[in-house]
Amino acid sequence: MSNILKGVDKPEDLRKLNISQKEQLANEIRKEIINIVSETGGHLASNLGITELTIALHSVFNTPKDKIVWDVGHQTYVHKILTGRKDKMNTLRQLGGISGFPKIKESEYDSFDTGHSSTSISIALGMARARDIKNENNNVIAVIGDGALTGGMALEALNDAGNSKTKLIVILNDNEMSISKNVGGIATFLTKIRTRKFYKKSNNSIRKALENTPKVGTPIIRLARRIKYSLKQLFLPNMFFEDLGFKYLGPVDGHDIERLEWILKLAKKEQEPVLVHVITKKGKGYIPAEENPDKFHATGSFEIETGKSKKEKKKDYSAVFGEKLVELAKNNEKIVAITAAMTDGTGLKQFKEKYPNRFFDVGIAEQHAISLAAGMAKEGLRPVVPIYSSFYQRAYDQVIHDICIENMPVVICVDRAGVVGNDGETHQGLLDLAFFNIVPNLKLMAPKDFKELEQMLEYAITLNSPVVIRYPRGGENEKIKFEKHEEIIEGKVEILKEGKDVSIIAIGKMVAKGMEIAEKLEKQGKSVELINARFLKPFDKEKIIETITKTKNVITIEDASIIGGLGTKVKEIIAENKLQNINLKCYAYPDKFIEAGNVGELEEKYLFSVADNI
Repeated sequence: MSNILKGVDKPEDLRKLNISQKEQLANEIRKEIINIVSETGGHLASNLGITELTIALHSVFNTPKDKIVWDVGHQTYVHKILTGRKDKMNTLRQLGGISGFPKIKESEYDSFDTGHSSTSISIALGMARARDIKNENNNVIAVIGDGALTGGMALEALNDAGNSKTKLIVILNDNEMSISKNVGGIATFLTKIRTRKFYKKSNNSIRKALENTPKVGTPIIRLARRIKYSLKQLFLPNMFFEDLGFKYLGPVDGHDIERLEWILKLAKKEQEPVLVHVITKKGKGYIPAEENPDKFHATGSFEIETGKSKKEKKKDYSAVFGEKLVELAKNNEKIVAITAAMTDGTGLKQFKEKYPNRFFDVGIAEQHAISLAAGMAKEGLRPVVPIYSSFYQRAYDQVIHDICIENMPVVICVDRAGVVGNDGETHQGLLDLAFFNIVPNLKLMAPKDFKELEQMLEYAITLNSPVVIRYPRGGENEKIKFEKHEEIIEGKVEILKEGKDVSIIAIGKMVAKGMEIAEKLEKQGKSVELINARFLKPFDKEKIIETITKTKNVITIEDASIIGGLGTKVKEIIAENKLQNINLKCYAYPDKFIEAGNVGELEEKYLFSVADNI
């Protein structure tokens, strides 16, 4: 740990430093973060880009009394280092270690748990209004990225906050990047603001010259002020924020600590909503991250010298999905792909390159993505919409109202389903089986391996109704290779083993684990029937009743919540059909939010340490 960083444990220590020392501290923190993330993995580029801004925030504001709400929250590594957690950063994103996101239970400096985009202004406004009601005196600051402004919730919050006259500071961290490159009108709008420096500089020079001109100078300035608003509306897009009710300050260089502190002090004096526009460079100070900010948005462990991953990149479900979709689109011009700022993450890069006219990146706007798909489906297209499971939660109403009530043929691809690991509670995909399971008109299935994902996608494209395909992060189970792949028939299970003593019913990636358990039980002399459920909805009740009544001993396995999924379906069948003397064990994740940790550790902790003792 470097010289100045050693002496900084809390913001009080930071406030004793001069500007040159803070600049050195910024360099030291960057090196520390690069060293840490190269070992643990994590969100690198965004944290390198926000280093000086974080230092300036903790220098100017009296945290934790003054509250900072970090949008998304993956850019808080610098914040954590400066607020008493630098010695624990080597446990970043590990089971029992420091979270990669703000956590109230972790520190009083973390004012709110955030993990999804576009929420910070709403939360901060709520805190500011609560402060006013309680007659307290503190600042509330929301730090939000330009990519997050494409989320409708952020615009709703700006509209309310500007109209509220409430003392609130919004920091717009403008690095021209979300997870994928920003798209749409908001990105264009911010680009225009970045070009306004010449106007401001020229305006100030003319004003000073006129002030020094006897008699005529002052009247001309008054006249200029009367027409200033009209001119600014014509030429300066920052009027958008001012028209909403914000005082706009900036843009300011987000890597100049002295200028940042100056502008934050100005914002602090205001008694009404203020928006401070800060320009930063994602990946600042580490060339591989500067050149490839999307690659280093979230990364595994890597070699610092080259930026290359320490782990060999293997084929995963997202890549298999993307390749199959390209293949299907070649022979079906009705297929279109929609992403919410996740082109690479969901495997759509190749589709974008081959079929640019049929590819749509709507930015961080999951609700819009789903309703857009509904409109396309209504007019005869076949939209395919891959979104991470935890982000589909944001578009649930649109799935129900615009797709399922209308019975629109949209293929809803739920990527990162189940436990995804180190990003923790806000990113685990454990709820989708339950919340999709209760929606009428919706078919719901999950593949056991890559081949079955391809089969399911091929089948889904032919349907004239909405369908969900859920699949996990990462690759197949390396221990189990399935030779059998029956044709996909709606609502029908696949029997992988026939037996008479125990029935194992599994879905999705857990079918492979079911095979492992079946092999273990067979070594104990038991005859095992292994069923790949394939569909949760419609559910193959006839075959499930048949196997339950035959073996009387039933195990269900799913990579989802214990409530509302496969285990619940089987329990309902047993109850509804009054099946007697059934020994049922359901293996799923408990009714709680699952913390960070790698997938294997979390499965061992919550699932299979028990199942292995069957």
